[in-house]
Order: sequence, then C-alpha cells, then structure tokens
Amino acid sequence: MSMTDKLSEIQHLLKSLHSEFPSETSAFLNFMQKTESATALDLRSKELINIALAVGAQCEWCIALHVRHALDAGARREEILDAGFMAVMMHGRPTLRYLIPLISALDEFSPLLA
Repeated sequence: MSMTDKLSEIQHLLKSLHSEFPSETSAFLNFMQKTESATALDLRSKELINIALAVGAQCEWCIALHVRHALDAGARREEILDAGFMAVMMHGRPTLRYLIPLISALDEFSPLLA
C-alpha cells in the first residue's frame, strides 16, 4: 500500500466518522487545526515533532500524513530523517523499523514538490 493510499484511508475514515459522529469529529478536527497552527513554534517545527511522535507511536498513517505536511511546510529530507531517529533513540529498536514507512513517504512525496 502506498503512502498516498494511507492518506486516502485517513480521509475516508474522517468522512465516515463525520457522518456518524459529526460533533465529536468536528471537535477533534478543530482541536487538531488549532494545535497545529503556528504559534510559539512554526509549522515546520511542529511537523517535525509530529514525525517523531508518529514514528514513536508506530503509526504508518500518521507517518504518511506528517511527512507530507512537513515537506509542504519546507522541511528537508535530512530534518525529517533526524526527527525519525529521535523517536528511535527514545523508543528503542522496534521503532527503527518504522523508518521504513518514513523513507517510503519521503521517496513518494518529495518528487511532488519538485
């Protein structure tokens, strides 16, 4: 499954949840939007933090989403990989395997920005 497919799955999930649980889904999305907006930290920095958290949480969907957002915010490949390695340092060897989807997302999404 491609990283683009994972992003599509997220969109499908949110659409489905919104139809069944509109207030809860809207509240979550509003919270997410407010939290991820640039305040004390810029958007690029927040997305790099999100990448480390996504790798640490071992969530391939989160990795796809936040790599895409980080690239869109101007993060470089080296910064994204560095964020991934921070998660490995904090969470140990099993987390290293989640650099596989991280690199896949970088390889898939980076050419879209060229």
